[in-house]
Amino acid sequence: MKPRRILDLYKLLRLVLTGLMLLVTGSVHAQFKVDVTGVGMRQLPIAVAPFRGEDSSPQKLGTIVQADLERSGQFVGLPVGGVVLDELSRPDFTNWRQKGADSLLTGSVTRLIDGRFDVRFRLWDAVRGQDLGGEKYAVNQSDLRLVSHRISDFVYEKLTGEKGVFSTRIAYVTRSGTRYQLWVADADGENAQSALSSAEPIISPAWSPDGTQLAYVSFESRKPVVYTHDVGSGKRRLLANFRGSNSAPAWSPDGQSLVMTLSRDGGSQLFALSAAGGEPRRLGQSGSIDTEPTYSPDGKEIYFVSDRGGSPQIYKMAATGGTADRVTFAGTYNISPAISPDGRSMAYISRTNGAFRVSLMDLASGGITVLTETTSDESPSFSPNGRLIVYATQLDGREALMTATLDGRNKAKLNGQSGDIREPHWGPFQKQQF
Repeated sequence: MKPRRILDLYKLLRLVLTGLMLLVTGSVHAQFKVDVTGVGMRQLPIAVAPFRGEDSSPQKLGTIVQADLERSGQFVGLPVGGVVLDELSRPDFTNWRQKGADSLLTGSVTRLIDGRFDVRFRLWDAVRGQDLGGEKYAVNQSDLRLVSHRISDFVYEKLTGEKGVFSTRIAYVTRSGTRYQLWVADADGENAQSALSSAEPIISPAWSPDGTQLAYVSFESRKPVVYTHDVGSGKRRLLANFRGSNSAPAWSPDGQSLVMTLSRDGGSQLFALSAAGGEPRRLGQSGSIDTEPTYSPDGKEIYFVSDRGGSPQIYKMAATGGTADRVTFAGTYNISPAISPDGRSMAYISRTNGAFRVSLMDLASGGITVLTETTSDESPSFSPNGRLIVYATQLDGREALMTATLDGRNKAKLNGQSGDIREPHWGPFQKQQF
């Protein structure tokens, strides 16, 4: 198959310009469970004691927190031997040090008269015997998972010095039978909520920088058009419905505009469009297929995929448009660029010996690391702290969402029950919700 045809079929374009959608029938379960494998470069041993009272709680907070921390690749959870401690307990630090723990998390969950839950926790430095602080919340039952992720963020930041991403969200698309759904879920894949259901394909979800909106492509008009969707209210707005196809939307870092691929003038070219709508502005002039744009974090450059060199490769240009410079040279097929929040790295999909895998490039040196061993990876997206990458793949014959650390040594599988799970995109940090 010619390179232009390969690019044309892969991503919209997955259905029109790049329309290679691997559609699988069967029911899709919106919930996932986490299976962490591999050993990261640096892991901090932590003991997470079951929270006092969590046996009667709808959510096992300690279990959720431990799974979060292990998924990050930075921590290894230690067995606690059935010990239950709350935030007021004074731990026997000698005992916990003998168990190998550097730190210890304790807490409690209590149902209040008004039906809410009082959640409290405390983090301890087991080596120095120091209290590292804690917090308390009064939340509804529906927020127990979120508060667990907030606790994980607290622990992660205290012990690593960086912000945790456990209370952020991901978006992804599924197909079940003849129905397509756009989901918004916790960063661990759980607590998934359907944002949109349609009999026509939905592709290319992209979070706005403030995490309040999603842009995506819908085929409900029997052609690809771009919508923006308010996640909180469910209200959506038609943004791009120009002649031909409208696809691959990506937000600018300031949230004021989007870049996308339009074929309104013939061919498939990059255009910038105000988030309020209006007339798009063409960014380049080429006879090639240009698609899958994404901004650099500073908003000064756009990375995109083009077959202008004879095969799908990644290029970059100024955000204002103009000439483009080639970024990838290794191999004959490199697509789906995602730039890390610090602007130093690029995750993308590379094809090697017929296998599609997630690769990571150091943009300064050009050094490349292949992160995965699977063969059907797609749609890599960085966590907002830049420490993890989420992507879709096929594993043991089933579609799944995965996260991987930047060294590729620690991966977590988010197991869908069955069906087609595609195109994850990791949302930004969000403000405290309670």
